Formats: sequence, structure tokens, C-alpha cells
Amino acid sequence: MRKRKKIVMSFSYTDKEEVVLWMNTVGPYHNRQETYKYFSLPFCEGTKKTISHYHETLGEALQGVELEFSGLDIKFKEEVMQTTYCEIDLNKAKREAFVYAIKNHYWYQMYIDDLPIWGIVGEADENGEDYYLWTYKKLEIGFNGDRIVDVNLTSEGKVKLVPNTRIAMSYSVKWKKSDVKFEDRFDKYLDPSFFQHRIHWFSIFNSFMMVIFLVGLVSMILMRTLRKDYARYSKEEEMDDMDRDLGDEYGWKQVHGDVFRPSSHPLIFSSLIGSGCQIFSVSLIVIVLAMLEDLYTERGSMLSTAIFVYAATSPVNGYFGGSLYAKQGGRRWIKQMFIGAFLIPAMVCGTAFFINFIAIYYHASRAIPFGTMVAVCCICFFVILPLNLVGTILGRNLSGQPNFPCRVNAVPRPIPEKKWYMPSITYYRWQWTSFLSAASTAVYVYMYSFYYYFFKTKMYGLFQTSFYFGYMAVFSTALGIMCGAVGYMGTSAFVRKIYTNVKID
Repeated sequence: MRKRKKIVMSFSYTDKEEVVLWMNTVGPYHNRQETYKYFSLPFCEGTKKTISHYHETLGEALQGVELEFSGLDIKFKEEVMQTTYCEIDLNKAKREAFVYAIKNHYWYQMYIDDLPIWGIVGEADENGEDYYLWTYKKLEIGFNGDRIVDVNLTSEGKVKLVPNTRIAMSYSVKWKKSDVKFEDRFDKYLDPSFFQHRIHWFSIFNSFMMVIFLVGLVSMILMRTLRKDYARYSKEEEMDDMDRDLGDEYGWKQVHGDVFRPSSHPLIFSSLIGSGCQIFSVSLIVIVLAMLEDLYTERGSMLSTAIFVYAATSPVNGYFGGSLYAKQGGRRWIKQMFIGAFLIPAMVCGTAFFINFIAIYYHASRAIPFGTMVAVCCICFFVILPLNLVGTILGRNLSGQPNFPCRVNAVPRPIPEKKWYMPSITYYRWQWTSFLSAASTAVYVYMYSFYYYFFKTKMYGLFQTSFYFGYMAVFSTALGIMCGAVGYMGTSAFVRKIYTNVKID
């Protein structure tokens, strides 16, 4: 049995200091989320003492990072000629495992000094009858001073898979001096040509200009209409009291006594608005941090940062949701606070735990460890909930008073009957209308995900399908709640503004 020890990752090396090659995961090329431990395939290990790895961040554990020591002897600036490090005793079961992997285009990921490397397990001949395994890992490592700045892998040594034979696995290491700065060593992974990503700049620009044009057009129409209405209402103010009493109110001024009436189902509505404001805050903060801190350079750091920011911004949820619920006359504020606090976490955790059962069945590395589940639950109960309570109390006390620009009638104005082809949405239900209209963007996004899955990808299998559509549903729902909250907040500000500028008796 080999001894295990833990190491602290260092970014600077002395000559001939040990450099660790970590083996991460292996899985189908077309199913990027269906990953397994590298040594779940019958690869052999090197002879060097094993070094254990632990999850450095919560994001690593949630993303299925499973680093295992390769056993290869690599030292800083010390070149290694092609050397056999182990042999695979290829029996029938091992051959079938490799053949299955090659048929499904399995690829694997490795890390050297936190720099990712990718390789292919093997390939088949044109007829699909014979299968070959790549047995020679040719590593080329670039260094600048005492730091590693570039890593490249070339797979060679194609060997046919024949049962009851021994396959020698080998590697070599070549060091080369590089002018790449340590701070810029991840830049090549952002190069579109590196991953062969096609960015449709014309489509992006076209969509952006279309949005600007439509916003400008709608704004111009609204401003012209409001100017006419303001001019008409200002003439009424110049009339004497008798003429004004004999006249009838018309237009949007006519419904001033009902426009600020509480929405239907205020508890759910205020919880959605609070959650949407929090998601908007999290999105904005994470985007800014990603631009400033280069979060993509560390494994799992983006997800870990998003979880931390979401927990830290829980007072935003409580403040906006609690204040809105108080303005609408809600009395069950504790229930509203609980629903607002756990609405998004329950949706995300419920989906994650469901997919986790499938991952466990598949023995995939995406299976979330029990300790990580406990950590997430602790964050929800001991961080998110208390902070949400603080925000709710502040919101109810600082901005929970219904300071509407006009009074609300005790009895709702009767709704006239409409033709069957006219919409049933009324003037004092505009809150849900503004929310759902903006949130409908999520329906388009989720529908497009079906098109993308069936026509733009080659994904297959229960696990990948569940993972894709499950988390797309979570993303689309969160997007809808965020857009709905922004739509309501904008509409509310607009309605409040137009009634503030009109004199109402």
C-alpha cells in the first residue's frame, strides 16, 4: 500500500522540484457533464507515491472535480525521455471497457499547476472493427522564470486493443522557455480559435440595435400620449369647481382609486419580487467580479463566488419582498420571509438532489458528496435565513408604509363586460401583468433549449438529458423571476410617476 500525503499547491518552483500531474475526469465528448473518475477506466498508475487531493472549494465539490495523482515522476526543468511508467494487463473485461469508451468518444482532463490539459482515450478504424488506445503522453511544459505558464499534450503511440496482451503506457516531458507572463497564462483558453467557438458578432449587434430601436419607439409613443393627457388634465385644473364637478374623469386618471390596490396573492407576489431583486444583484456582482478578479483561472471559483454572493445578498431579498408585502397590507410576514428565503434555494437544491440520484446510479463524478449537501443546507439555514430576516425587518420598518400618490377606494370599481376576443387583464391587476410579461422571456429561453439540444448537439443518455433540461429549467425559472422583478419595478416606478404629476381630488 502506498503512503498518502497532502500537499499545498505552489505556483513557483525551484529546479528539480516535484511538479504534480493530476488526473481529473473522463467521459463522453458529446456529454460534457457526464464525467467519471479517470481511473474508472482500467488505466494503470505510475509508480510514484500517491498524493491525496481534497476539494479546495465548495464549487469544486459541486462541479464533480475528482483529482487523482497520476503517479508520474515530473520535476521542474528536468526533461524526461520517453519512459514506460506502467503496463496494462488487457483481459476481456478491460478491453470491453476501453472499446466502450472509444465508441463513445471518451476524453479526459488533467491538470498541471492548475492549467487544464485534454486528451482522447483512443480511436477506431474507418470500418469500426478495430480499436486503438493512445499509450504515449507527450508533455511540453513552458516556463517563465520559476513559474509554469503553458502546458501542451500530444497523444501518440496508437496500439490496437487485443485481448490477453500487455500494453505499455509511457510519457515524456519537454521543458521550453516561454515569454508568456504568469498573469497571462490563462489567456489562450479565452481565445475563440483555441476552442473553435464561433461568435456571431453580427447577430449580437443586430439584436442589440433592434432592442434599442424598439425601446426608443415605445418610449416615443408613451411620451407623446402622456404629453397630450397632461395637457388635457391641466385644462381641467383651470376650470372652476362647478365645471370640474360636472365633468367626468377619463383616461388613466379615471382609475386612480384602484391602480394602487394590492395585487392578488400578495404573499407569493412579494416573495417573487424579492427573489428577483436578489438574483439581479447576484448576477451584477458576479459579472463585475469575474471581470476584475479572473475567476475562471481557479477550479470551481465561479460557482463558489456565486454561492457566497447569493448568501451575502439575502438582505436584498428580505428588504424588497418584506417592504412590498407590508405596503400591500400583508400580515403573515414571517411566512412571507420563509417563502422568499427558500424559494430559489429549494428550487436549485431540489433539482440538484434529483439529478444527484441519477449521478449516483451512473457512478458519475458529478454525484454530490453527503458532506457537501450538509454544507449547502447549513448555508441556507444559518446564513441565508438570518440575513433574509434582517432584510425583512429593515424593509418593513424603513419602506413598508403604503405612501401611494393617491388614495385607494374602499370598494373596487366594477369591471365592464368585454368581448370574448378582448384580454381579461384589468387595470388594478397590472402588478402580475408587468411581472409575467417580462418573465415570459424565460419561456422562449427554455423552448430554445429544446431546439439546441436536438439540432445543435449530440447529447444522449438519461444522465446528460436530465442534467441539461433540469438545470436549464432552473436557469430559465431564475431568469424569468429576475426579468419579472425588473419589469414590475420599472412599471411601478412609471405608474407612480404619472400619478404623482397629476392633481387628484
